[in-house]
Amino acid sequence: MKITSYYPVIMTHDVTGTVSFYTKHFGFSALFTSDWYVHLQSTEHASVALAILDGRHETVPEAARASVAGLVLNFEVEDPDAVYRDAQAAGLPIHIPLRDEAFGQRHFITADPNGVLIDVIKPIPPSPEFAKQYDAQALPR
Repeated sequence: MKITSYYPVIMTHDVTGTVSFYTKHFGFSALFTSDWYVHLQSTEHASVALAILDGRHETVPEAARASVAGLVLNFEVEDPDAVYRDAQAAGLPIHIPLRDEAFGQRHFITADPNGVLIDVIKPIPPSPEFAKQYDAQALPR
């Protein structure tokens, strides 16, 4: 199988509000818009996409019609400190404040209006004990 694209689809009961959140706070714009589905693309990187779907729509198998649960989106960014300041200024919930982790991340965690956690990350060099767990090609520099 040759995968040509990959993006998460957030099922929600508030398509409009969810789209507004990601366009306002995370730099996405709509490439396709209907009342039940919106395809978003990053305004900075064409390969970064996200879709918002009304979880009650008929295209969703009936047994699975719901809102999203148990999801974390990782957004790797160049400057998590700036994104953190913007998130705080916008009044977004901060579930984990900005901090450095020994496993090799500078990050913080916020959430969208559906409760989807958003982990804003910049890879940093890990501690020596965690560095041993990385493939050499994957070590942040």
